[in-house]
Amino acid sequence: MANNEDLFKKIISHSKEYGYIFPSSEIYDGMAAVYDYGQYGVELKNNIKQYWWKSMVQMHDNIVGIDSSIFMHPKIWKASGHVDAFNDPLIDNKDSKKRYRADVLIEDHIAKIEDKIEKEVLKAEKRFGDSFNKEEFVSTNQRVLDNQAKIDDISSRFADLMNAENLEGVKLLIEELGIVCPISGTKNWTDVRQFNLMFSTKMGSLSEDTNIVYLRPETAQGIFVNFLNVQKSGRMKIPFGIAQIGKAFRNEIVARQFIFRMREFEQMEMQFFVRPGEELKWFEHWKETRMKWHLSLGIPKTEYRFHDHEKLAHYANAATDIEFRFPFGFKELEGIHSRGDFDLKQHQEFSGKKIQYFDPELKENYTPYVVETSIGLDRTFLAVLSHAYTEQTLEDGTIRTVLNLPKVLCPIKAAILPLVKKDNMPEKAKEIEKMLRSDFMVQYDEKDAIGKRYRRQDAIGTPYCITVDTQTLEDNTVTIRERDTMHQDRIPISDLTNYIHKGIRPLA
Repeated sequence: MANNEDLFKKIISHSKEYGYIFPSSEIYDGMAAVYDYGQYGVELKNNIKQYWWKSMVQMHDNIVGIDSSIFMHPKIWKASGHVDAFNDPLIDNKDSKKRYRADVLIEDHIAKIEDKIEKEVLKAEKRFGDSFNKEEFVSTNQRVLDNQAKIDDISSRFADLMNAENLEGVKLLIEELGIVCPISGTKNWTDVRQFNLMFSTKMGSLSEDTNIVYLRPETAQGIFVNFLNVQKSGRMKIPFGIAQIGKAFRNEIVARQFIFRMREFEQMEMQFFVRPGEELKWFEHWKETRMKWHLSLGIPKTEYRFHDHEKLAHYANAATDIEFRFPFGFKELEGIHSRGDFDLKQHQEFSGKKIQYFDPELKENYTPYVVETSIGLDRTFLAVLSHAYTEQTLEDGTIRTVLNLPKVLCPIKAAILPLVKKDNMPEKAKEIEKMLRSDFMVQYDEKDAIGKRYRRQDAIGTPYCITVDTQTLEDNTVTIRERDTMHQDRIPISDLTNYIHKGIRPLA
């Protein structure tokens, strides 16, 4: 699927109309790149957190969780390299006066070349039908190979320039590629310069006592500085992991694409500590395990891909991203990195405290190596929402807008609907609501005709609608309607809990 701006606008509009995401401070004209999660959004967000936490912590006997503070000692960010090197390369267009991230301009240029490849593949798919072999086509078609070579060349050159901190070279690359400002359409660019992304504030009651502290730009450092606390108090043995879900803050100058890139966002991270020399084995393990987690949500494999880093950080020996096909193209959703012993050694050096592990099997001390998995919660939310948004044309010609959310993540699992607001149906429906509420988030709805209520629940993404009618009052059965197929079953009220539990179970 090529970039689809109209679809993305519909998703953003739907998110607001149905209580998923609101622009922050909207009555004061809002703030750029800051959003509030509404009544359904917060439920979906919490369900994603719980689904990740259960798979990462509850289902592993050697992974535990923590919740570290947002404010940390400023020397932590010196040790981690964020004070000196946590920068984005910025460039301005002199005609539009708009500011851009140089790396994003180049990424967008690469995305256009990727779209050309995808169009070639789609054309061939239509031409050859069932006999089409995609792998063979992309490895032999000359136009695809030429475009892929362009992508590889641009990616490699840009990585080399950034690693060498050659900002002049980055500007020359942008000019050479003919990249224009989306607003002015001109190539009248300023020089590229670096901008540090950390928010700083002051801690202390009197001005002379104040110290500059930072809002954390990532959650990983809170795990590293607590390595010894967790290892000793939990009597943890290598290999083991420490997981955390928490807020991070980055002063994105060019924040865009809705909740994909925000100034205040949430991360779900796990740092896995291993013996030196075993890190690449565990890197492959977590690469495979994390992809399985994404696929367990029922979103097709075609919507994901691995993107291996061509150029690695000086301390890393392997890094890959799991990318998702958003409406604006494939973008990073999760990173899996083999970070070596860099982080713990940096904190050992800057703190002056020994951070090592005594391995009882090897009978020696060493600094563990780290394999990291880091996923953006807000990006996962957007990926799930983007894939779920569907417009269906029904037999009568009407359009049904439905959120085909993974059932395990749905904000509301069932809506209870009395057919009419009389004849004791509302009272019976309320009884059912009360019965189900201890197991599920449910909703009672009696406003409008039953068809309109179905459509409203479809748009919210509710997987089951339970209708109380005249027959219910006679034999204690109800109609239960499934969201995706609109199929209806007649079942006893006593079977409802098991029916819903079975229906919302995730894929293995």
